[in-house]
Amino acid sequence: MINIRNFCIIAHIDHGKSTIADCLLEFTHTISQREAKEQLLDSLDLERERGITIKSHAIQMKYQAKDNQVYTLNLIDTPGHVDFSYEVSRSLAACEGAILIVDAAQGVEAQTISNLYMAIDAGLEIIPVINKIDLPSAMADVVKKQIVDLIGCKDEDIILASAKQRIGIEQILESVVTRISHPKGDENAPLQALVFDSVFDSYRGAVAYIRVFNGVIKEKDEIKFFINDQRLLAEEVGTLRLARIRTGELKAGNVGYLIAGIKEIHETKVGDTVTHFRNGAENPLPGYKDIKSMVFSGLYPTDTDEYENLREALDKFRLNDSALNYTPETSVALGFGFRCGFLGMLHMEIVQERLEREYDQSIITTLPNVEYWVFKRNGEKIVVDNPADMPVVGDIEHVEEPYVKAQIVTPSEYVGNLMQLAIEKRGVYKNTTYIDPTRADIEFEFPLAEIIFDFYDKLKSISRGYASFDYEFIGYRESDLVKIEILLNGEKVDALSIIVHEKKSYSWGLKVCSKLKDLIPRQMFEISIQAAIGSKVISRTNVKALRKNVLAKCYGGDITRKRKLLEKQKEGKKRMKQVGNVEIPQEAFLAVLQIDD
Repeated sequence: MINIRNFCIIAHIDHGKSTIADCLLEFTHTISQREAKEQLLDSLDLERERGITIKSHAIQMKYQAKDNQVYTLNLIDTPGHVDFSYEVSRSLAACEGAILIVDAAQGVEAQTISNLYMAIDAGLEIIPVINKIDLPSAMADVVKKQIVDLIGCKDEDIILASAKQRIGIEQILESVVTRISHPKGDENAPLQALVFDSVFDSYRGAVAYIRVFNGVIKEKDEIKFFINDQRLLAEEVGTLRLARIRTGELKAGNVGYLIAGIKEIHETKVGDTVTHFRNGAENPLPGYKDIKSMVFSGLYPTDTDEYENLREALDKFRLNDSALNYTPETSVALGFGFRCGFLGMLHMEIVQERLEREYDQSIITTLPNVEYWVFKRNGEKIVVDNPADMPVVGDIEHVEEPYVKAQIVTPSEYVGNLMQLAIEKRGVYKNTTYIDPTRADIEFEFPLAEIIFDFYDKLKSISRGYASFDYEFIGYRESDLVKIEILLNGEKVDALSIIVHEKKSYSWGLKVCSKLKDLIPRQMFEISIQAAIGSKVISRTNVKALRKNVLAKCYGGDITRKRKLLEKQKEGKKRMKQVGNVEIPQEAFLAVLQIDD
């Protein structure tokens, strides 16, 4: 146990975390030249394309240090996006130390600060590393001062590195060995092992990645998970290299995997504790909580005949992603589909893109929503994640919506514009601190519904890409919210309903109606588009009918003949309007997503 080191890497998106992980694996000869490729731990094509880590990974390395001792280093890679902050917290709980990577050109970002505080709260030893020092735009001295101010370390504690040039890699490994403490645990105590991740194997079922804190787990042991208290048999136990290496047992302090014939990945919840079925630990390890969906949206097949294929694709997808929740739902406009819960907008984008790529699904996504608490006049409280389920206005006492605490790190010259954006999004200003004379750290409280959507894009465009953003959920607060419904020829289109703040309702209704007017194709009859709150219409526009010139054959004669033909046409259009269906193109649903533009 003395020669074991468990550590993770903390970094903002695109600061070089995956590249440094690759260098550590190469330097310790964990991978050969033949196996080496960029972003080795990023197994998904999407991770490679976007340059982000979506799924956390773990890998074991053997390193011969300068003191001639061989150390076992367990690297637990973590996702770098705010949507996956709970997974990050569990990965941090499995470690004794963390490498903090900051880009020499970009400096400290919001996500870095957020995950760093999480690591400090978990009691981890922090090893600061400034990466990309070889870039022409690198500002190593400025970034060094930012890090010193942030964590209170000394200048000499900070390692200067370049993953591309292979500079500083040995220094990082030596620091891991000398500065991070070895795991503390009792092999003779009852078994306590933390599940920090899980993956699905088509042949073996769910594979739990675990860190053993106390005791020993061996193959053929009878075990249980604290959450479901189910009796299981440890079929296979081992360590994690590029492939799973079967060792037969894992002792206190080590990181590895556990296969126990678990059919569903949902039975291996991240943050759960594994112990022996008999004579096990009395209490689980602290910190577990259920992963809660924050953003909800409807997924519908573009062709209604593809409903069963979409269900099958979601079933398979869920085997590898325990954070995805879905239930069947129906929509008058879109037919049969599913109401899905996601961790955030990035998670939603990834699920949608992977369903299209890997499972060949063509889908329509409805407007994303958050979960509202609706308190009715009769004292009943209901949870609404779909605007179609919102009770009628007269039954509602008040509505509460989720709020988040947001942290924006930006160059000083953009502070004014960002303040204006925050006010537009109903932000409540809290505090400003300056990381250095050129960079400000601003704290706001926002309604989650205002920022899940286009806030990040607007933030980036206002700050020319320099601002970074991070948030955490802080609870529910009462707000003046209303449900806007869209009606086509008096028929409600439930998939276009949305819950918005009362102050924004009129402008939002006006924008939707004018946008739909441009997108809905003209018919042989006039189409009225209305936005309504309850029975009150707040905006209306018409799509004019296609006209056939019935008077073309009349070259003169009595005016009554022309009138007769026009009246006949008018009657026909009226009848057509009663039986005709208005086809809503897919672009209409997508256009509503960009309504603020």
